[in-house]
Amino acid sequence: MKKRNLLAGYLYQYRFQAIIFVVFALIFSGVFSLYNLRIDAVIYASVLCLFIGISALTVHFIFYCKKHKERQRLLENILIMTENLPEPNTLAEADYIEMIEALRKANSANITKYQNERTESIDYYTAWVHQIKTPISVMQMILKSEDSDEYRELSAELFRIEQYVEMVLSYFRLDSASSDFVFKEYELNTIIRNAVRKFAPQFVRKRIGLEYEPTDITALTDEKWLSFIIEQLLSNAIKYTDKGKVTIRVSSDKILSIADTGIGIAEEDIPRIFEKGFTGYNGRAVKKSTGLGLYLSKKAADKLSHKISVVSAVGKGSTFYIDLRSEHIEIE
Repeated sequence: MKKRNLLAGYLYQYRFQAIIFVVFALIFSGVFSLYNLRIDAVIYASVLCLFIGISALTVHFIFYCKKHKERQRLLENILIMTENLPEPNTLAEADYIEMIEALRKANSANITKYQNERTESIDYYTAWVHQIKTPISVMQMILKSEDSDEYRELSAELFRIEQYVEMVLSYFRLDSASSDFVFKEYELNTIIRNAVRKFAPQFVRKRIGLEYEPTDITALTDEKWLSFIIEQLLSNAIKYTDKGKVTIRVSSDKILSIADTGIGIAEEDIPRIFEKGFTGYNGRAVKKSTGLGLYLSKKAADKLSHKISVVSAVGKGSTFYIDLRSEHIEIE
């Protein structure tokens, strides 16, 4: 089918030349008939011209196919071979190559400008995050000096602010061309315990139980970004659970699961919960969802070559799974 399309394209490209050839053949036929030339001489000349013409077209079509294959090869590697375009054979090809070169330079300039602007944005938000952490830490120390329901609520809201501040920085870092991933074997128990310790006051405030059995399993991952994913899942579990418990388990085949007994996720929302900005029915009802936590978790998991999935039912809770098996991870 592809060769047939190629032949059709060839015939269409050279249709004008074919029409001229047919017109010339008709003219010569008319001239021969007017001069009453012998029919065998006309046939002989026609067959000879036809043979030469078919031979020339066959050779020309073979070169046409070779050039097409060369262009396809360049197209497959266009991002790294834009400066190695073939030499033009016609004025039209020279014009097209000149246009491609102009577009390449404009695109390169735009990419450089975008990268510079993005680097400046990341530097700004990084500085902003570090600066805003200072007053947050001071306010946390002030609030810890008092033990009352009001102060505990203020501490919880301040903790949420700190989480959102960290999310801003993670959002920019995940989209950055340069990554700060450090892959090696980490003890999952240490990573999970640190995340749980960070959210301990939130468990106490909402009177939610925590079930976790320590594990001695290790995983090839990045400690910082796996911690980010676990913290996002714990944050959601606490946010959408009013009573019951959160259960954390690590199976022998390195599947980390975080289950809650919260409000669950509507069946029609499950396919979209990892989309950017999607909050779903429960997110709109609770009015505390940004639609970024799970999106960033999925993006970080993809960067780590971990698979993240969920099983949930409304009113029964949700269970998120992180597949930490490392057969697809490549360390550079």
